[in-house]
Amino acid sequence: MSKTFRQKDQGFLTYPTGGWRKAMFKWPVHLWRLGLAPVIGHHMVLISHTGRKTGLTRRTMTELHVVDGKKYAPSGFGRRAQWYRNIEVDPRVTIQTAAGAESAIARRVTDGDELLAVMDLEDPMNMVMLKSYLATLEIEPTPEDIVAKKDRIYYLRFEPTDEPTPPSLPADLIWLWPAALFALFTAWLLTRERG
Repeated sequence: MSKTFRQKDQGFLTYPTGGWRKAMFKWPVHLWRLGLAPVIGHHMVLISHTGRKTGLTRRTMTELHVVDGKKYAPSGFGRRAQWYRNIEVDPRVTIQTAAGAESAIARRVTDGDELLAVMDLEDPMNMVMLKSYLATLEIEPTPEDIVAKKDRIYYLRFEPTDEPTPPSLPADLIWLWPAALFALFTAWLLTRERG
């Protein structure tokens, strides 16, 4: 974001400083841990990155865009997002999609044509959210205005690497599914016996 421009908070795109809003943005990571990667991993990417202050592995999920075989992800809150600032310091990440885990270097997209290809203004399903996002950046949803104000837009391209990256996130909560089924079955049996 340029020094003179500040992204507006608007509706769903209000920066989550805490409470329920912050928890809501973290919820997809828990869905991943529950083993739902094959469902959500086609449209979202789980990014494991290194905390710039702690050195610990941190994780976030955001939209996944694939263009010409390359994977991209937006930072809807630009540099305000802590995960984006972590990646600025150490761009080595592990990304996970429905296709699996991959070590990558995250690079900000700065080329106007590449940015337009990733944003895909021709996709009507994409335009609803994209228009809201661009409105927070005071950008008209036209190729000309997007390119003219591209310094306000934060998309990352993930380039495969052999360098060491943070560990991927396992589906370590998948055991909750059979536990929940067992609890439901037990409750059903108890209800049946009483009735």
